[in-house]
Amino acid sequence: MAESRNGGIAWHSPDPRAIIPLDAFHVSRSLRQRVRKGEFAVKVDTAFGDVIASCAAREDTWISDEIVRVYTALHEMGFAHSVESWKGAALAGGLYGVSIGGAFFGESMFSVETDASKVALVHLVRKLTLRGFALLDTQFVNDHIVQFGAVEISRSRYLRVLADAIRMDVTFGRDPDSL
Repeated sequence: MAESRNGGIAWHSPDPRAIIPLDAFHVSRSLRQRVRKGEFAVKVDTAFGDVIASCAAREDTWISDEIVRVYTALHEMGFAHSVESWKGAALAGGLYGVSIGGAFFGESMFSVETDASKVALVHLVRKLTLRGFALLDTQFVNDHIVQFGAVEISRSRYLRVLADAIRMDVTFGRDPDSL
């Protein structure tokens, strides 16, 4: 994480660590209905640059220009991915993160339209579950992700779960329609 938009980058390894257990992912009734309505078209990896730029477009951000460059390079190598919610031709929200083996490291989310990032998260979890992933890492817990079942686990437990997940022979896939 960068200290600010123009600040230095520091390594963070929180203890405890926040994860969303894929088998305990919680979706509220109202969000489930919204997803079912299909108000947003959800796509993968069609606008990675726009997603990370939108996530960084805050007054106080940890996403510096250097982080954008590095994650864009990771995207080009097939490790970083975006899940996007579209309303017509407009990007309404989304998220991005990094995939290694059976672990997905969620980095940031944004919404222009109400619930657009939440809809993207629901689709991400569906994709991770279908592909056999074991870990959705969110680093820190906050009110936004607690509603989905985020929990904190100790560093020692996290490192065991992480070691098992990254050894898994699963892939995220780059097919925009593979949700």
